[in-house]
Amino acid sequence: MSKLASLAKDTAIYGLSSIIGRFLNYWLVPLYTRVMPASEGGYGVVTEVYAWTAFWLVILTFGMETTFFRFANKEENRSPQVYATVLKLVGGVCLAFIILGLCFLQPISEAMGYANHPWWIGMMMLVVAMDSFQCIPFAYLRYQKRPWHFASLKLLGIATNITANLIYYVCMGGRDIGMVFVINLGCTTLTMLLLLPQLRFREPFDKTLARHMLGYALPILLLGIAGILNQVADKMIFKHIYPGTDGEVQLGIYGAATKIAMIMAMLTQAFRYAYEPFVFARSRDADKDLMYANTMKYFVVFTLLAFLVVVCYIDVLKYIIDSHYWEGLKVVPIVMAAEIMMGIYFNLSFWYKLTDETHWGAVFSFIGCAVLIVINLVFVPRYGYMACAWAGCAGYATAMLLSYFVGQRHYPIPYPLRQIGLYVALATTTYAITTLLPPMAQWLTLVVNTLLLSGFAIVVVRREFWHIIKQKRR
Repeated sequence: MSKLASLAKDTAIYGLSSIIGRFLNYWLVPLYTRVMPASEGGYGVVTEVYAWTAFWLVILTFGMETTFFRFANKEENRSPQVYATVLKLVGGVCLAFIILGLCFLQPISEAMGYANHPWWIGMMMLVVAMDSFQCIPFAYLRYQKRPWHFASLKLLGIATNITANLIYYVCMGGRDIGMVFVINLGCTTLTMLLLLPQLRFREPFDKTLARHMLGYALPILLLGIAGILNQVADKMIFKHIYPGTDGEVQLGIYGAATKIAMIMAMLTQAFRYAYEPFVFARSRDADKDLMYANTMKYFVVFTLLAFLVVVCYIDVLKYIIDSHYWEGLKVVPIVMAAEIMMGIYFNLSFWYKLTDETHWGAVFSFIGCAVLIVINLVFVPRYGYMACAWAGCAGYATAMLLSYFVGQRHYPIPYPLRQIGLYVALATTTYAITTLLPPMAQWLTLVVNTLLLSGFAIVVVRREFWHIIKQKRR
């Protein structure tokens, strides 16, 4: 229990940069959706460009975050050399990306549909290259168990970004979409400067070590590509397969609405930051399997609670975005369900990472990605962005189920499926009741939803934490 408490503490601290940081970034959503009217599709541009940025971030880090943790814990006496080797590998790839990207900037921009604004793409190339390189020193901070340093740097970058956006779009009354990318570039550069003390290149580059790490990382890269495509492929291809002339408008509505659902992504990311180094560090503990099983249960419980918080208070949370985007709110529960399954899939992934059989992750993710893309291609022309939301659900569900059933044959873990199933059923029933309530005053709806949410929380506390509370009272 003390080890799980340590994990919870680190998750909470990393959450300062993930949950609180993204919550602060939420203030940019109402700002952008008001200065970029839905009818003009400006937010659709931001949604698409950032989708491509997320995709290239995975390519340029090519699985080296997880690889660093694996090899740094595997060869603790050589961790400085592991770190220096990873820095040089990722740094070289990022530098090559910038050079090639800027050399072919015009044709790339034309292919993406931004021939008149190539420097929007150029700036984001610089941002994604720096962000990718920064992932390694940030991973080193996690390895050193320095979550406060990690969180402070992340939050400073976010605070600077928000401040600059407010100055330009509110104080100065600006309306240029391109300033979103200019500000992002400036903030990323600031973070790079602050990370300079963490860059340690003195250790020699170990070719043998690099070859072993690349062999380990390749399946993780393939897994990452499939995983990020599950998250952003719909946004990357939407305007190219949507039959109407307002593809960017519809994409903007979908992108804005999904921002409300991203509280689940925040929880998953904060958990991932703490859980990945935790798992590799505890891989030799005698009770590790029971710990993994309990961690899965608590992860599902708290993400279900987050799901219910959002759907119960959607009438309040919808004001995060401009009212012209509210027609997209119907995707929020679907996208959040997909994020829960993605989080479960991440939990399940450690059986093949710990056994060095990472190729399984690539197989599961690509199958899930194929399901997502096929559903998008077939149904987006008819159902628009609703097909995107359901495609994400189907893709993650496929990958999650495959990972569980194959994993139980290769690395069986006694997950408490009956308890998890009970909480899923209870959360589903609670959500169904909120949707079936008759029309009533908004304040009354919120009161009823609060009672329903409280009922779920009471059941969780009674079943999972009441014995701990009673022990502390004694």
